[in-house]
Amino acid sequence: MNHALRPRFSGIAAVRADADNPVALVNQIKSAFEAFKAENDKQISDIRKGLGDVVQAEKVDRINTEITGLQKALDELNVKMAAGQLGGAGKADPAKAEHKNAFGRFFRKGTEAGLRELEVKAKLTTQSDPDGGYVVPEEMEAGIDRVLGTMSAMRSLATVRRMGAPTYKKLVNMGGASAGWVGENDARPETSTPRLGGLEFTAMELYAQPAATQTMLDDGDMDIEAWLADEVSIAFSEQEGAAFIAGDGNKKPKGLLAYDTVANANYAWGKIGFIASGVSGGLTDGTHNGADALIDLYYALKAGYRNGAAWLMSDAVMGTVRKFKDGDGNYLWAAPTAAAELPTMLGKPVQTDDNMPAIAANKFPIAFGDFKRGYLILDRVGVRVLRDPYTSKPNVLFYTTKRVAGGVQNYEAIKFLKVA
Repeated sequence: MNHALRPRFSGIAAVRADADNPVALVNQIKSAFEAFKAENDKQISDIRKGLGDVVQAEKVDRINTEITGLQKALDELNVKMAAGQLGGAGKADPAKAEHKNAFGRFFRKGTEAGLRELEVKAKLTTQSDPDGGYVVPEEMEAGIDRVLGTMSAMRSLATVRRMGAPTYKKLVNMGGASAGWVGENDARPETSTPRLGGLEFTAMELYAQPAATQTMLDDGDMDIEAWLADEVSIAFSEQEGAAFIAGDGNKKPKGLLAYDTVANANYAWGKIGFIASGVSGGLTDGTHNGADALIDLYYALKAGYRNGAAWLMSDAVMGTVRKFKDGDGNYLWAAPTAAAELPTMLGKPVQTDDNMPAIAANKFPIAFGDFKRGYLILDRVGVRVLRDPYTSKPNVLFYTTKRVAGGVQNYEAIKFLKVA
């Protein structure tokens, strides 16, 4: 199909028609954004002339919503493509292959004979309660982790590591070291010593409990690895996503928004600095269009962190900031230029996560930072499955658990925009 001949806005039908074509979706986003800029500029011009009307405002909002829908469709397609392309089998290991076959029999029929010993042989034990289920094969765990990595904004932004113990401790340099210039024969007085602080991350248990009928499990054509990864990843990603943003640290990871904050001018280690919007209850008013606050937020982050920085906000908030211009009349937001790319703002990628708050008084709807340096996600080795054929007959329940930790590891690498 010649997309240049397609009506500029054809709604949901256009998204469905190109749902498997990333290039077409990118072109639609570009086209829609050009139309958005033209109509938004017209609306601004009309308002200045005292000719503003509801019809024009609705037209701008409709195109803005269209762009958000197209971007969502592109993001979903990129997730599917990434989930199918990433990973892959490693070098064959006879012990792991034997465990995989035994786990398949356990999964389908409940046969447990020798499975615990095969876990040890395949070096898959996590030294956890032996009655807590069985560790899934590496390919199955990789499938779950792979899907989680593409579905969760924070997993794609933050540093993700494995931990082999229930608690992970890390020392960080909080500053304090000093140096000085001296002449050849001058005395060398002692300089101050760096201050080291300790961070501790404790793994919390995340669970899902998908169900399948025994008839379905008896079907030899069923790909149980893909089925479990799909079922579990949806539940895990929803819970993880909420915790990494707003989790209070009680039986769950501590999210970005759970940490103490401070005006960036008074920044101190242990708190996340913020820039105020300057507008009560919003980002714009008669004299502010929000762009200045975003530019201030951009430069509030030290230059060393800006190279790897990204924006984080909800879809609704991105729809708002899409209208913002700098002092020269240039839009801050830019459409993605190719498939598998994100839209950008001030040259930095924009990630959306609807766990981020809406624009409201005393909220932090936008974060900007180098999240790989700023936030740490730790996966306790081993996804476990406990098979339960009794509780929900004729269904077989698969109580699946994973232990995850998360929290800020570098407070100065992330900044917030705070609504006044």
